[in-house]
Amino acid sequence: MAHVDYSAAGIPIRDDLTKTHGELLEHLRAPGTWWTGAERVAIAAESRHALDCALCRERKDALSPSSVKGEHDSLGALPEAVVDVIHRVRTDPARLSKSWFDGVMAAGVSEEAYVEVIGVVTLLAGIDYTARALGAPPPALPDPLPGEPSRHHPATARPGVAWVPMIDPADADGDEAVLARERTALRGLLTPEAFVDAAAVIGAFNVVDRIANATGIPLDAGLAAMSGEVREELDLARFSSSANTPGAG
Repeated sequence: MAHVDYSAAGIPIRDDLTKTHGELLEHLRAPGTWWTGAERVAIAAESRHALDCALCRERKDALSPSSVKGEHDSLGALPEAVVDVIHRVRTDPARLSKSWFDGVMAAGVSEEAYVEVIGVVTLLAGIDYTARALGAPPPALPDPLPGEPSRHHPATARPGVAWVPMIDPADADGDEAVLARERTALRGLLTPEAFVDAAAVIGAFNVVDRIANATGIPLDAGLAAMSGEVREELDLARFSSSANTPGAG
């Protein structure tokens, strides 16, 4: 398993946390659905490299990122369109737009490849933000595993509210149906508090937020209703990025 060491934090770290992060890195280095293990590790490396990109810093400071032209400081291992996706999702996800996404598709990145890039970038961001919060260096990226991607496209994935096709839970089959059954079984074994804790570790806030920003998933009606008072109190609508949160108005 990929080695994770947060001892530099100077405080005790739960074994289950380092074990989970090691398992996530193990998953990252394996072939996926559209990218090989080597390509997935390259995506992860480019994601970290994005933090030192001069173009990304300039765009971050600009009123509109699209107003700043140029080339990313990249590692050179991936197509430029993919590099742009990686850098934008890692450094400025709140200002992604449907028109930007359409441009990515027009540049030759498939929906399937795009979704997997988002998954790798956000997975690593969750690990890296944990290390940063602890005051420890991020874990080294593991060597890739051999093999070919599965090229599995779920037949029940359909266009809908997001920019990319999604699977309605009612239509889940194959691996998706297994996941639904396992989730139900896990809730039967754990206390509600333990289940919530497990879910929080799996889907750290930065990961969820970046996926939503990168795929155009709107704020659902239930969450919009529950969060309305808090959003109003914090006056979140004053931020321009709130325009990219359909359903919050």
